[in-house]
Amino acid sequence: MGHLLDFKNKSIKLCDVVGESGELGGTGFFHVRGECPMSSFKGRYSYSVDNKGRINIPVKLRKNLSPEANDTFVITRGFEQCLFLYPLDEWNKLEIAIRDLSPANPQHRFFVRTLLQWATEAQLDSQARVSIPQDLLKFAAIDSEVIILGVLERIEIWNPQIYENYMSSQAVSYENVAEAVFRAKP
Repeated sequence: MGHLLDFKNKSIKLCDVVGESGELGGTGFFHVRGECPMSSFKGRYSYSVDNKGRINIPVKLRKNLSPEANDTFVITRGFEQCLFLYPLDEWNKLEIAIRDLSPANPQHRFFVRTLLQWATEAQLDSQARVSIPQDLLKFAAIDSEVIILGVLERIEIWNPQIYENYMSSQAVSYENVAEAVFRAKP
């Protein structure tokens, strides 16, 4: 069962974090165990960006936002030139896993520094928009249009052309990747 913590005057329920071995804690990929509400996002949406760098979060994604997120996201640099938007509760789980990384390991230090230097909190406004900082818009080459993807615990924001190039540049088909991924499961 999770625990309640006071984090910046917000009550947050932390779930047990289970490592790959099934033990509590652990490093590497982690799984959440216990009665902990989770955000679960899915789908693809095309939206525009206003001249102030604000993006509407689609209603279907907002409906899956857990109450513990308090309409707050952490926005940071993603992979393949996209942006990651984590609901605050999901970000807090990620921070738990990040804290298990070794500061003595140069790759861990690089990853943590890179991820956190870009991270910023954003609150949904009254029109269900989040404001994306200019440096993140520039990193992702986002101008006026975006593709918004629901990816389980996070939302990804892409420049549409970069996303289409990414998808078409994959050397292996979706079916072959799916077969390999599901075959790898214990």
